[in-house]
Amino acid sequence: MSARSERNRLKDELERARRRIAELEAQLARHGRDALTGVLSIEAFRTRLGEEVRRARRHDRPTALVILEVDAIAQIHRDHGFDAGDKMLRTMIVALRDGIRPGDVLGRLADARFALLLCDADARAAHSCMERLRGDLERLETGPVRGVPVSIGIAPFGRSDAPIDLIERAGRALADAQAAGGGRIVIADATDPSGADVVAEIHRRDAVEALAVALLERDRYTGEHSESVVEMAGTVAKALGLSPAQVEEVRQAALLHDIGKVGIPDAILNKPGPLTPEERAVMAEHPVIGERILRSIGGFAGVAAIVRHEHESYDGRGYPDGIEGDQIPIGSRIILACDAYHAMTSDRPYRARMSDADAFTELTRCAGSQFDPDVTAALVAHLYYERAGRPAALP
Repeated sequence: MSARSERNRLKDELERARRRIAELEAQLARHGRDALTGVLSIEAFRTRLGEEVRRARRHDRPTALVILEVDAIAQIHRDHGFDAGDKMLRTMIVALRDGIRPGDVLGRLADARFALLLCDADARAAHSCMERLRGDLERLETGPVRGVPVSIGIAPFGRSDAPIDLIERAGRALADAQAAGGGRIVIADATDPSGADVVAEIHRRDAVEALAVALLERDRYTGEHSESVVEMAGTVAKALGLSPAQVEEVRQAALLHDIGKVGIPDAILNKPGPLTPEERAVMAEHPVIGERILRSIGGFAGVAAIVRHEHESYDGRGYPDGIEGDQIPIGSRIILACDAYHAMTSDRPYRARMSDADAFTELTRCAGSQFDPDVTAALVAHLYYERAGRPAALP
C-alpha cells in the first residue's frame, strides 16, 4: 500500500471515529446525560431534584443537596491542557460514584461544578460522606494532575424548601467555602437561608490551635520545632506552585506533624541519648497515631494523610508504608525535608547543632534518596536567600 493510500485510510478511519463520537454524544444528550462524564445533565438533574424533593416531603425523610467544584480548574487546564483536565474530571466522577450509594443522584452543573443529591441523609451524614470523598479526591492522581482539591457546599432539606431553595443555599455554602480559601466543606443552615454556616470551619481552626498547645505542653522542644517548620513548609509549598488551599493544608500538617508523639511514653520521648532498636520501633508509630487523632476531627482527612506519610522516603525506604516518589503526598515530602533541616540545625541534649552549610550539604546529598529533589531544591533556595538577607526567588 502506498503512503498516500495509507494516509487516506487513516483519514477515513478518523472521520468515522469522529462521527461515532458525535452519535454517542447525541444519544447521551437525548437520555439527559452529560457527554464528558456520563452523569445527569443540568436539565435532567433539576427534574430529578424536583422528584426527590417531593418524595422527601411526602415521606418526611432527610435529604441533602451537595454542590462541589474543583478548585483552580483554570490552572489545571493552563498547566496540563484541556485533555488532561477532562480526563481528571472523568476519573473524579468514577471516584465519586464509588463512594456513594446507588440511589444517590449525581449531575453536572457547569465546567467543573457538580451536584450530588444524597437521599436519606441529614447534614451530619452528608458532611461525613463528603469529608471522606474530599480526602479521596485529594489523593487522586490522573496523569500529570496530582490530587483534585474541591470546595463543597451542603444544603440539608427543610420541609418548606423548593428545589431552587436547595440549589441557592448549597451554592451560597459553596461560595463561602471558596471564599475561605477552598478545599473545605461548608454546611448551609437549613433554618437560616440568609447565609451559610461557617461554625464548622471555626471549630476546625480552634482544634488546630488546641492540638498545637497540647503538643507544646507534652514536649516543649517538639512543639516549638513544629512551629518553626510551619513557615519553611508554607514557603516551599508556594514555591512549588501549590494552590492556596493546599498551602494552608501543608501548614496545618506541618504544625501538627508530630502530634502522634502525645502517645509515645515519656521514657522514650525524653530519652537524652540514642534510642534502642525496640524504642525506635515504638517511636516510629507516631505518624500512624497522629493520623488516627486527626481523622477523628471533621475536616482533617487531607492533613491526616500528610501526617501519616511525613516519614516516607523518596526512595521507598521510609515508614510506615514504604511508599515512594509521587505516591507520597507532596505535603509529606515538603515537611520531611523542612523537618530534617530544622532538626539538624537545632541543639539537642545528645548532640550539638549542625551548621547551616553542613545542613545544606546533607540535604543535597540525600536528594533523590530520602528527599524529593524538587522539594530539596526549593528549600535550599529559600534558605540560601533567607540567609543572604534577600527574598527567596521562586523557581
